[in-house]
Amino acid sequence: MSEARVVTLSRILAFSAVVEIGTGIALLIAPAIGIPLLIRGEIADLVLVLARAMGITLIGLGLACWPKWRMPGGVLPAWCGMLAYNGLITLLLGYAGSVLRLAGPLLWPTVLLHGVVALLLIWRREETGRTV
Repeated sequence: MSEARVVTLSRILAFSAVVEIGTGIALLIAPAIGIPLLIRGEIADLVLVLARAMGITLIGLGLACWPKWRMPGGVLPAWCGMLAYNGLITLLLGYAGSVLRLAGPLLWPTVLLHGVVALLLIWRREETGRTV
């Protein structure tokens, strides 16, 4: 298989970083447009979902910024942070859509995207012992 076709951990992390940075910029510039595309409902429900999403984001950021280049066992902090973020945000948004019925038009594609990224990170786990 050619190098261009190999899904590497660094490509998964780079893709995830670009998507999250783009989404973050869009939400900073136009939250009134971005939020309803993901979740819709009463303000109280939205605040709870967004507060939990913020908590998940901070957990992922904290893990990614761990003070060592590698955690025990050779686990890269970026891998750990992105896996925690993508796995937990998949569960939160899936819960918001299926149980709370807050789905906007982009919620389920977002759940799918985060779930696929989390699975790809788990699948490429063996690369965490190498330099990314």
